[in-house]
Amino acid sequence: MNRLLEAVVENNRQWTKEGKIATYIPELGKADPNTLGICITTLHGEEYFGGDYETKFTIQSISKVITLMLALLDNGRDRVFSKVGVEPTADAFNSIITLETKNTQKPLNPMINAGAIATVSLIEGKNSEEAFNRILNFTRKITGNPDININKDVYNSEKATGHRNRALAYFMKSTGVIENDVEEVLDVYFRQCSMEATCKDIARIGAMLANDGVLPWSGERIIPRHVARIVKTIMVTCGLYDASGQFAVEIGVPAKSGVGGGILAAVPGRMGIGVLSPALDARGNSIAGLKALEELSKELDLSIF
Repeated sequence: MNRLLEAVVENNRQWTKEGKIATYIPELGKADPNTLGICITTLHGEEYFGGDYETKFTIQSISKVITLMLALLDNGRDRVFSKVGVEPTADAFNSIITLETKNTQKPLNPMINAGAIATVSLIEGKNSEEAFNRILNFTRKITGNPDININKDVYNSEKATGHRNRALAYFMKSTGVIENDVEEVLDVYFRQCSMEATCKDIARIGAMLANDGVLPWSGERIIPRHVARIVKTIMVTCGLYDASGQFAVEIGVPAKSGVGGGILAAVPGRMGIGVLSPALDARGNSIAGLKALEELSKELDLSIF
C-alpha cells in the first residue's frame, strides 16, 4: 500500500503547479505549493503513507465535520437542523446571498461558512474559551494526537481579516439563527479553523467515521452510529462546496475539503484518507489532492455508488 501511495503522489505531483494558494487569509499564503502528501488509516488501525504526509497545515473547513459531530452530541439532530439545513448549494462557500433569499433564512448546510458558524454557536460552553477547548479536546481524542493545537499566526490572521464571516454571523444574529454573542461565536470559529494537523490526523478522523463512530485503534465508540451516518451523508452532498456533485461522480466517497489544502475522506467500512496539497481551484478545493483521490478511488474501487 505504501508503494501505491508513493506512486499516486508522483503521478499527480504535476498538478501542484496548477491553481493558487489561498491568500485572502494572509498567513495561508506562506504554504509551499509543491506539497503533496497522503495517508490511509484502515479500520484495523493500519496506517500507510506517501509523499509529504508529515507536513502540518491548518485544517480550516475540515473542522466543520468536527464541530457538526459535537453540536449533534450536545443538542440532538432536531435542534441542530432547526438552525441549519442539509441541502447542497451552487453558491460559493462564503456566500451571503441565500441567507436573505431563502424563506427560512437559515444557512443551507453545515459545510458552508454560514452553516458552520451557526453550528458552532450550538456547542456548549459558558464562554468562547470553554467551547473551543471542548472542540480541541474532541479533536485530540478522535485523532489520537494529544499535541494538536492552533496555529496562532493563522488564528490572528483569520480574526483580523474575517470580515465576510462577521457579516454572515451578524446577519444570522439579526434573524435569530445565532442566539449567542456574535464575537464569542466567531472567536471559536476562527480558532477551530486554525487547528494544525497532518494527513495522518485527518485520515484517522475519516477512519472513525468510516467505522460508524468507533476508533479503529482502540475500539472505543466516540459518537453514535446515527450521528456518523448523518455527518457522512452531508459530507457526500455538501463537503466539496459547489463541486460536491462532480466529486461524487468522479471519486464517490464522503469527503470534506479545506482552503488550507487538506481533504478528509471516509470510505464506509474500509478506511479514512487524508490528503494535503495547498494549491486550490476556483472553488477552494485542492487540485492535486482531488487528482490523487481520483486515482486512488479508481485503483482501490472506493466509490460508494
